[in-house]
Amino acid sequence: MSKNTWRDYPLWLKALPWELTGDLRTPEDVAEYECSRYMSMHPSSAITLIHDDTHGEGYTLHWEERNCTVHGSGAGLLYGFYDAVFHARVNSREEVDAKPRYALRMINCWDNMDGSIERGYAGRSMWFEGSRFVYDPDRIRQLGRLLASVHINVLCINNVNVQDPAGHLLDTFLPDLAGFADILRPFGVRVMISIDFAMPILEGMTTADPLDPAVEAWWGVKADKIYEAIPDFAGFLVKADSEHRPGPNAYGRNHAEGANMLAKALAPHGGVVVWRAFVYNCKQDWRDQSVDRPKAAYDLYHPMDGQFAENVILQIKNGPFDFQVREPVSPLFYGMPHTRLALEFQLTQEYTGHQVDIYAMPPLFEEVMQAIPENAISAIAGVSNLGRDSNWTGHPFAALNLFAYGRTAFHGTQDSKAVTDLWLGNTYPDLSSRDRKILHSVLLHSRIAYERYTAPLGLCWMVNPHGHYGCSPYGYEFDVWGTYNRADRFGVGIDRTSSGTGYTLQYPEHLQYVYENRDLCPDNLVLFFHRLPYDAVLHDGNTLIQRIYEDHFQGLADVEEMKRLLDTVQFPEEDAEEVHQRMEMQLHNAREWCDIINTFFYRFSGIPDQKGRVIYP
Repeated sequence: MSKNTWRDYPLWLKALPWELTGDLRTPEDVAEYECSRYMSMHPSSAITLIHDDTHGEGYTLHWEERNCTVHGSGAGLLYGFYDAVFHARVNSREEVDAKPRYALRMINCWDNMDGSIERGYAGRSMWFEGSRFVYDPDRIRQLGRLLASVHINVLCINNVNVQDPAGHLLDTFLPDLAGFADILRPFGVRVMISIDFAMPILEGMTTADPLDPAVEAWWGVKADKIYEAIPDFAGFLVKADSEHRPGPNAYGRNHAEGANMLAKALAPHGGVVVWRAFVYNCKQDWRDQSVDRPKAAYDLYHPMDGQFAENVILQIKNGPFDFQVREPVSPLFYGMPHTRLALEFQLTQEYTGHQVDIYAMPPLFEEVMQAIPENAISAIAGVSNLGRDSNWTGHPFAALNLFAYGRTAFHGTQDSKAVTDLWLGNTYPDLSSRDRKILHSVLLHSRIAYERYTAPLGLCWMVNPHGHYGCSPYGYEFDVWGTYNRADRFGVGIDRTSSGTGYTLQYPEHLQYVYENRDLCPDNLVLFFHRLPYDAVLHDGNTLIQRIYEDHFQGLADVEEMKRLLDTVQFPEEDAEEVHQRMEMQLHNAREWCDIINTFFYRFSGIPDQKGRVIYP
């Protein structure tokens, strides 16, 4: 593993190799300081900052040869400075008139106060340890700089599965939280916390019923105190009535009633409630094939459309399951036109390789953003892939996912190739043209390669239970989580059409028609929507079983080629060893997936590979 400290590791900020010191209280202070230091190191070009209050959080870039003029104010001026640096590093002279596509652009951190991070693959928490705030202020300033550079403006600092003593962030730890917020404020980053819906009970009340006046008053007092300490506090993130988390259903109340009670407490202060729509019955009986987990969120929330307060944002995962390798877009994005919605991505690679296997997400972001109806969402959230590792993201290439997410959150849909080029040019400016082309190609191919050797054709959940890394095709097949593939000797997949579970009926008619129709449904989702026999013929002419074999053998070959190519790239010393070690691990993982899945389906189907490749009996 790399031996450098976090201060030495530039991520994509290599052009700004200095510490942030001095009395920096506002984003404009930071912009002026950064620009002054940058100009002292790059006297042959100029970045000029012009204060202009007409842009809000937006900015403009105007170029005259090597010189750039940035117009903006507040956070917008700082964003414009960073964008000018990024473009200068890749010799781009693009004229930019940027306005934020989404006003709330959040990173959700699943940090626990004991220092662990749920589904964290880049080390321990940067600000919690031993059930208290413990952090290096210099590193938190660098975190603020990192987030501002891609225009993130909200950081939710603790796990949505709230664990003690995080319930005391509203009281005992409020001074510490305020000090933490003070460090991030100059970068235009506001803090948010995840709360436990049952907090009133944890502090001695007999109920957390959202319609109980005493409960409403309790939350009102809490809100007043937190805004007295942190005037720009962003609000609360809530996971309720899912995976054993408490919620309003315990009192016979619906989620709109629960969310609106909290929203009322925050409204006088301008705060928002971000209410996660990840809700399903997590004690499903595998014998009951009429219950279909992907239907749960729509069934619950669609009837409540229009009932949520204005300062409630319903946060919806990009797919109806749980950040799988490939899912259709959640039907809730089509079914809640009168509710403020947030799109949630998972940057931490829980189901996509644990930041060991390379899985570049720009194509995923682009695909999902193009599929969601225009103006359907008003906010965007990404589950953090950051940690205390010296390189911040475990695998150095995982930093691309944070970079691309931030630019997507601010600018809207981003071209995968262009955003990857911009990240490469700023992260590895000293690579040769040949090496950069290799890395660009590997990154953009990594998603399809991972999909091939793990779970192609819309199959989900064939991972090792609990840890979710590595292959276990029947690992979740008979459990309570509702994550089944129903593979047997006749076929595989779940019929989610109108003649099956009826999940397709949650989509608008034009999508129902595509997903219901076997001839129109895309192959990469076919087993999500249909149950097929092994001799079914797919669009490419292969039978289903042969396509399963082809994908897994090709996925392994893809990783072998990725490793061969990356072994020829002259990476900086601080990354070379990390990349080599993780590629060795990915190759092992890909081989296990290939052999296990092929054998699994061969044993069911009894049909050999048409090309005679080795499948273990």
